[in-house]
Parts: sequence; structure tokens; C-alpha cells
Amino acid sequence: MRRGGEGRDGDVSVLEFYRAAQATISRYGDDTALHAAQRADELLAAGDMEGRRVWHRIERAIDELRRTAPGQGEGVH
Repeated sequence: MRRGGEGRDGDVSVLEFYRAAQATISRYGDDTALHAAQRADELLAAGDMEGRRVWHRIERAIDELRRTAPGQGEGVH
């Protein structure tokens, strides 16, 4: 992932997490959540804690993109 940009989470822009999440959804469809969790686990096993953190953030973005109803306390725009 390219580094930098507005709305940053560490060294990766928040927009980039959503782009990665959308690309993962497009590629893996119904298996998206499973793929993201497996990737995070692979990185943990390899000792790549930063990579694991990134994939956990991508998992959260996937959940947000796939959500069909607003969360508690969220308005509809």
C-alpha cells in the first residue's frame, strides 16, 4: 500500500484501507471475511505484527462496507 494521505491510521491512509477492503470483496466475494482473517493469521504466524494490524484494519473496513444498516447511534445520510 502507498503511504501517506489524509485521514491516516498509522502510516496508511484510511481511504487506502477502504480501497483494499473493496478490492478484497471484489476478488473473494462471500469468502472475503475468511480470507482477511486467514491473511491476518498468516502474518501473525510469520511474526509480522504490522502486517497483522493492517489486515485487522482491512477486516474492519470490510465489515463497514458490507453492513446494510446503520450502527447504533449512527444516522442515515
